[in-house]
Amino acid sequence: MTLPAFRVLQPRTVEDAVRMLDEHRSDAMVIAGGTDVIPNLQMRLFTPRVLVDVKPLRELAVIEFSARQGLHIGATATLTHILETPWMRDKFAVLASAIGTVAGPLQRNMGTIGGNLCLETRCRWYNQSHFWRQSLGGCLKKDGDICHVAPGGKFCWAAWSGDSAPAFLALDAELEIASLSGTRRVPLREFYKNDGMDRIALARNELLTAVHVPAHMAGRRGVYQKLRVRDSIDYPLAGVAVAMEVDSAGICKDARVALSAVNPAPMLVTQAGESLIGRKWSLELAERVAHAAIQTGKPLTTSGSTPVYRRDMVRVFTRRALEETWKNGHGSA
Repeated sequence: MTLPAFRVLQPRTVEDAVRMLDEHRSDAMVIAGGTDVIPNLQMRLFTPRVLVDVKPLRELAVIEFSARQGLHIGATATLTHILETPWMRDKFAVLASAIGTVAGPLQRNMGTIGGNLCLETRCRWYNQSHFWRQSLGGCLKKDGDICHVAPGGKFCWAAWSGDSAPAFLALDAELEIASLSGTRRVPLREFYKNDGMDRIALARNELLTAVHVPAHMAGRRGVYQKLRVRDSIDYPLAGVAVAMEVDSAGICKDARVALSAVNPAPMLVTQAGESLIGRKWSLELAERVAHAAIQTGKPLTTSGSTPVYRRDMVRVFTRRALEETWKNGHGSA
């Protein structure tokens, strides 16, 4: 599988980058680590004429935390850099847990947090070579007019298959997005559209520049549970992130649960907080939240596993993540 022909532009500043994106619009793509973009180009899922390389922009690789401003992670900070930040596991346990499961060390060395938050949605009929897709007549997402997951439908069910997004959802993160008109902030929960084709609220002339987590989220207990075929490298077939604040008496003061890989977007389990806050750990309570999780997740046959199995594993992983977080105290109390 060969790459299509393209030019590489290397901006010197964020302002240069958004100007280039604005100039080339639909002919341009952003590249940083390239761990998602390059394989997609090789499969001819995209054929941009221009790649805007933002990896050299040092201002986008900064990781900072303050008790007043909270956590700031620049979009080109590598996953390895985040994991190796000394205070990350203590202050943001669920994020470290999730990022530690992404692919393998080589991919984490190259892959950036911005790229991980802007991954292409995945489907067994979409993420294939051009020759393979052509033999099936394409699909709704690429070169065709049928959804092989739900034949007859006009909605793309390609699944969101990233690991950092549910962790950031559990931490109530916001994204910083730059364009020629300036910088805007958008809550992460509003960034994803739950549409396999039109997946994120990022215009072609905009650039994701940073992720922000509120200061009051620091120190929360948290963990991420991930189902995949091979533990060494694969994308998730299902993922569950839990972040909680638990007092010294073992009572939940706040909690958020988020899912990955079982919908076209990462999603919060909205009923989790109201079920958990003010309660102590019990298996019955964990099962109640796990049931809410499987009502939120809608896995279909978009990857190498059955929907029934993935739904059941969402239930199991939600229960496990709650028990591990609550009883073992991952992160600070």
